[in-house]
Amino acid sequence: MEIRFPKVGDHLKEAKEKVIIVGCHLPDMDSYRFYNSMKELASLTETSGGEVLKSVIQKRERPDPAFYLGKGKMEELGHLIEELEADAIIFNSELTPSQLRNLTDRLQVKVLDRTQLILDIFAQRAKSREGKLQVELAQLEYLLPRLSGKGIEMSRLGGGIGTRGPGETKLETDRRHIRKRIDDIKQQLKTVEKHRQRFRERRKKNQNFQIALIGYTNAGKSTLFNRLAVADSFEENRLFATLDPLTRKMVLPSGYRVLISDTVGFIEDLPTTLIAAFRSTLEEVKEADLFLHVVDSSNPYYEQHEKVVYQLLKELDSIHIPMITLYNKKDLIHPDFLPNHEANSLLISAFDEEDVLKVKLAIENQMLKNMDPFEVQIPVSEGKLIAKLKEDTILRKFIFNEEKLWYDCAGFIFSQQPLYKDLKKYMNGEGERHAT
Repeated sequence: MEIRFPKVGDHLKEAKEKVIIVGCHLPDMDSYRFYNSMKELASLTETSGGEVLKSVIQKRERPDPAFYLGKGKMEELGHLIEELEADAIIFNSELTPSQLRNLTDRLQVKVLDRTQLILDIFAQRAKSREGKLQVELAQLEYLLPRLSGKGIEMSRLGGGIGTRGPGETKLETDRRHIRKRIDDIKQQLKTVEKHRQRFRERRKKNQNFQIALIGYTNAGKSTLFNRLAVADSFEENRLFATLDPLTRKMVLPSGYRVLISDTVGFIEDLPTTLIAAFRSTLEEVKEADLFLHVVDSSNPYYEQHEKVVYQLLKELDSIHIPMITLYNKKDLIHPDFLPNHEANSLLISAFDEEDVLKVKLAIENQMLKNMDPFEVQIPVSEGKLIAKLKEDTILRKFIFNEEKLWYDCAGFIFSQQPLYKDLKKYMNGEGERHAT
């Protein structure tokens, strides 16, 4: 028996699957947060190519260990499946292997949980070899404990939500085969990670200032990234539009060149398998000198989204990195929106050129806090040094002295920059001596 994962992109050819979403409202979650998570589950379902027919909710002290829902709700769900001719049921929590097996046996339709749904979306979005390997690894690690007794049901999954993956990957239900495949993928990812590490080391050696765009999924990071870096990152009004990390050069108003990375969107209750599998994406975040935290000001749950991002940054031990909060989509701003006045923030629209310029100026002002001032006279013969000065410093003065054939330069530079050593010999009025 085997589980077939159709090729990435197959979902575009499929008719929308009819889906019922299910959630348990437990005492440890307030109503506001719970209904937000259910709304998000509906958005995730639509992103994955499903059509939400109905939402089923039950208040419980704890989920039923066998069926997640109580007996009465299970009967109601069974009638709804028959009445609405649903193709799949998606639960808002991660189901245990026994719950998944029992629910599939009882309901006789495809049953998925939130983790499987997110994995499915990641499978759609993976474009690079590394991204596809990471998706497959996360899927296999999720499936491994759930294979026992589910071979027949899983072999019937011919396509649709929860069955997509990176390529025609054949999985045998024998645990040894799956473990071997997991080991193979981890080995391949180690090789890819070595390449990525070399790139990071090269950036560190060159002392490039690195910026990471972070934020809740669908906040507008990729749209802003494309305006800041003039790049071609995939942008769409969907959850997880970006999966593979993308880094580009960005030129600030002063001419200073920095590196900016677009990262995968954060989400509440992100599966732990994904946090582990997408370590390379998260390492891009940890290497940053500055965060641009993009928040969707049109979303009524923007405050909760901000909290999720802060919590994940704490878990990544990255909360200490300086941050500028960008409240995006100001043209669609929610009537109850109030910015966090404690944050270093701007209210912007990624489509407004003036706002994009404001973001770049805010980045410069943040950088200045950790830079050293300099004033030098550079001879005209030092063309290479002058060119690097324009790219690797924030210049505030650049005047050509025709009489002495040098440039009077003043500005700010990071003391750890290799260029700083080259400039030191021209400081303290030594430009005249070098020019002569």
